[in-house]
Amino acid sequence: MKRSIYNEDHEAFRASVRAFLARSVIPHLEEHDADKGLPRDFWLDAGKQGLLGLCIPEEYGGAGADDYRFNAVLTEELSKVNASLPSCMGIHVDIVAPYLVDLTTPEQKQRWLPGVASGHIVTAIGMTEPSGGSDLAALETKAVRDGDDWIINGAKTFITNGSSADLVLTAVRTDPAKKGARGITLFAVPATADGFGRGRKLDKVGQPQSDTAELFFNDVRLSVDDVVGEAEGGFIHMMKNLPQERLNAAVSNLAHARQILDETLAYAMQRKAFGASIGSFQHNKFLFAELYTQVEVTQAYVDQCVLAHCTDDLTPTDAAKVKWWTSDIQNRVLDHCLQLHGGYGFMNEYRVARAWKDARITKIWAGTNEIMKELIGRDLGL
Repeated sequence: MKRSIYNEDHEAFRASVRAFLARSVIPHLEEHDADKGLPRDFWLDAGKQGLLGLCIPEEYGGAGADDYRFNAVLTEELSKVNASLPSCMGIHVDIVAPYLVDLTTPEQKQRWLPGVASGHIVTAIGMTEPSGGSDLAALETKAVRDGDDWIINGAKTFITNGSSADLVLTAVRTDPAKKGARGITLFAVPATADGFGRGRKLDKVGQPQSDTAELFFNDVRLSVDDVVGEAEGGFIHMMKNLPQERLNAAVSNLAHARQILDETLAYAMQRKAFGASIGSFQHNKFLFAELYTQVEVTQAYVDQCVLAHCTDDLTPTDAAKVKWWTSDIQNRVLDHCLQLHGGYGFMNEYRVARAWKDARITKIWAGTNEIMKELIGRDLGL
């Protein structure tokens, strides 16, 4: 079914993203895999192409595009190449940048936004902790006041861009007397700060190009000028921004699944068994019919969520629905795609095998699918 949410400007932007990927990314994918991360040249090239500052005002070097559909186009095209790219760039473009645009002072904007837009400042977000998982209200990283400064101690884990980030937006408990969601403040922690440390790059099942690390804060001293948003308003700020993070995940999930499904269809049409293409067997024909229908029905819902977000009408519940559903559909589709490749599907040299591994994390990050269902159930009054 033809999609109707994009106009000529969006499609022109899509062409520029594809040109960037063909020139600066696809020829280097094996190097990125081996390095378990993206080099600084990648970020600088993306900055020059105007891909990193979509929501950043023009006076700070960004595109000033107040239209999430451009973000969705970028995410779709990145996801067609592999699942690591939208993970790394999504953190930078879709997740951290809006915090810095919406919550910072003019001085902070001038300090951070030009570098974020150009790729000279790579960002990460420090929410997840070793003992907390999806429960953001249970975080234990703490900051105590010392005159006009704050001193931070604690640790974060599973941090995308963790090894390469120059600036980490970090959720910290600033009032230990307040439990749960209260008493949390956001800090922009520069990687050059004394006491800030990184652990090893984590050895993951999939997404090797996604640089994921542990972060440590040992008496990191920051000033009040490093606080992002309202003091002790961090949890509210995070809840406000989580729908976009989950929508970004949903757009990526589905685009990734559709790309691999298309490639699998092409494989099934040329792969022969018992004197015929395997796609012509009735079971496989019916299976492709089911998978394409599921993907296209899901695409209609994702597109409606994108349009709702463009008008500030995407609710946290709808974001939870689209996140869990697309991650489930993606994993379901890719499992069938791997099966259709037979033994070759289990070989890492085949893209379907790598895609299958890359997809599994999407049922866990941005809030586990179980947490998403809990949120939806609460909204139903249960």
